[in-house]
Amino acid sequence: MALLLLAAALAAVLPVQASLASSRDSSSFIDKVLVEKSERRLHLISRGKVIKSYRVSLGKQPLGAKVQEGDRRTPEGFYWIDWRKPSDNYNLSMHISYPNSRDLAKAKELGVRPGGMIMLHGTPVDEEYPEWYFHTLDWTEGCIALTNKDMRDLWRRVKDGTLIEIRP
Repeated sequence: MALLLLAAALAAVLPVQASLASSRDSSSFIDKVLVEKSERRLHLISRGKVIKSYRVSLGKQPLGAKVQEGDRRTPEGFYWIDWRKPSDNYNLSMHISYPNSRDLAKAKELGVRPGGMIMLHGTPVDEEYPEWYFHTLDWTEGCIALTNKDMRDLWRRVKDGTLIEIRP
């Protein structure tokens, strides 16, 4: 009986994983994600060419690079998208490898904690505030937010281990 339940659970999950894998394979290989904070744009880059762009929302303090935990700034620099997970609050999320060695050195020099858990993520589903409301302002604690539709597209196109550059 337990074996049948396990088989049924796998049968439900495998088509979703296969669908995600095939959609990744059918799209252009994305070798870099570029975020231009001043433009509120995220670009998917393949072999030096922009394949697709999205509008993004940033931290509540969008000017300047993240320096310490709680400053509500989005980092600037070179990082990796190193893991992903569904998010109860923000649809899907992909982790950015902040802090890098430069960020750690700066925080140490200032005697502060650099913070962490910087993500690319979707938008909350909130009955009081529709998705377009979040998409028109900088509202995160330092993360980079997209509409849920755009986040699903990003999730399919970008593999873990992809370089992400975040520019001022």
